[in-house]
Amino acid sequence: MAVAAYDAHADWYEAFASDTSSDYMTRVRGRLGDLLGPGSGRCLDLCCGTGLQAAELRRLGWAPVGLDLSAGQLRHARPRLPVARADAAALPVACVLAHTDVPDYAAVVAEVARVLAPGGRFVHVGVHPCFTGAFADRSDPQRIVIDGGYAERERSFRAWTPHGVRVRVGAWHVPLADLLNAVTDAGLTLVRTVEAGSGPVPDLFGFLATRPA
Repeated sequence: MAVAAYDAHADWYEAFASDTSSDYMTRVRGRLGDLLGPGSGRCLDLCCGTGLQAAELRRLGWAPVGLDLSAGQLRHARPRLPVARADAAALPVACVLAHTDVPDYAAVVAEVARVLAPGGRFVHVGVHPCFTGAFADRSDPQRIVIDGGYAERERSFRAWTPHGVRVRVGAWHVPLADLLNAVTDAGLTLVRTVEAGSGPVPDLFGFLATRPA
């Protein structure tokens, strides 16, 4: 099983995501609701973390089940939804803010495709792969400066701000082409993509993909 990087930071992340980043998380939930839409039945919240998206999933009509590798994160998630501890690249059954937290995003998407019911929906909402990361200086929200680190794919603890998540748990960068190719290579059909941000340069990216019926 892979290393659960968030275990040592679960309590800090619960407060950070609930308070410090509450506006950001509100925008995440907005994109999640827009892409996933209303429905019924079970919805797997892959890399659920502390389960902060559970209420939005229920509001849409779904019955969420959370899955994460971090026991510390799941301690906070358990009161919010049913959970299981497992590696997203080796699902024990049948994604929000996850692609920077797994060493092999393509393997995770392949597992999603394997367990997704025909006609089922896979929604991904995460940091924008082009404009958010160690390679992106966002100190001026009107003008994001990208350096050569965009091409790097290994885990990095480098960050443009010393106060966020990445200086604590690190991140694997997945360039936009790699992210989208992982979806189509897994046999899923890309239906829609969205970008969003609090300023003129987006900091969120999401997509809806389906498994052919």
